[in-house]
Amino acid sequence: MVTYEKTKVFYISVGFWLILGVECYSSGSYNRLTVKTGGSVTIPCYYDEKYTQQKKYWRSETDNSRTYTNTTEENLSVIDHPDQNLFTLTMRNLKNTKHDGRYHCAVKIEGKPTVIYDIYLQVQSVPDVSVVSSSVSGHEGGDISVQCFYTLRYKNNVKQWCRYKDKRCYTVGRTNTSQNSSVQISDDGRGSFTVLMTGLRLTDSGWYYCSAGEALNPVQLTVIKAEPDKEKDTNNELLTVWLPVSAVLLLLLILISVFCWRYQDKQQIREINGSRTTDMIYSKPEDPPIYSTINDENPNDPNKDIIYYSTIDDVPGSEAVRPPAGGAIYSIIYSTVDPH
Repeated sequence: MVTYEKTKVFYISVGFWLILGVECYSSGSYNRLTVKTGGSVTIPCYYDEKYTQQKKYWRSETDNSRTYTNTTEENLSVIDHPDQNLFTLTMRNLKNTKHDGRYHCAVKIEGKPTVIYDIYLQVQSVPDVSVVSSSVSGHEGGDISVQCFYTLRYKNNVKQWCRYKDKRCYTVGRTNTSQNSSVQISDDGRGSFTVLMTGLRLTDSGWYYCSAGEALNPVQLTVIKAEPDKEKDTNNELLTVWLPVSAVLLLLLILISVFCWRYQDKQQIREINGSRTTDMIYSKPEDPPIYSTINDENPNDPNKDIIYYSTIDDVPGSEAVRPPAGGAIYSIIYSTVDPH
């Protein structure tokens, strides 16, 4: 039977268990691992870091056999993981008549065997406690859900989600801590409870187990490191490339616009300076000849400041035009300008 060193306040609601904010630490327990007939199971055995170089083994009390780490047989494998300070054993094709019994995880310390984990394995057609999957994974910052089943005789027993490494357990309800992911356990009261872990951290990786009373079943959790947002990185790269390009293109467009504007302005000036115009002159027959000085403002013209004389003739048949300010109607006079 599981005993506890630390328990927080809890609350039980009508209909099903709802214990809020419960954490407990197991100081010692009688662990009964239940497995389906013909199935397989992997059991983790954690050890202190100082025992990394020591010999470890899996021992059966039924036949007093020992299987040392890094041994692989047809239905039994014992593998050491020194980087994680644990070794795991996997048993396959389980039968109740052969595999039921007590087992130990042990380390040889100064030549003497020291038990680090003790468990009773029971093979059943319908396990007292089982899980949908013995291995789950989630991304850093994400969440995982584990569904655990129990037989109805465990309906009123405490349901827990525990971690092998530090023996920390969470009971039905929700627990939020600053050091760990949020854990919420809900029991439907009809043979299953669900464990929801949110805000996963890389340090959450490891072995856990679902339990109802003293019956349990292990689950391995793997938290995958979050990958950078590829789409965001791609957008940032595009911005990094296109912002300078866009600035250069905009500057080039402005320069072209200024050049075109100045070119058009000069062209207009040339057209004005080089054009010949016919002006409407209103005069009377007795008016004297008109002398005009024409300067085309061309410094290279040898005829600069040459005096031109215009002879004004009355062209018969010219169209009558009314002069400005209400003056008399006179014919259009055309002038011919010749150098003199």
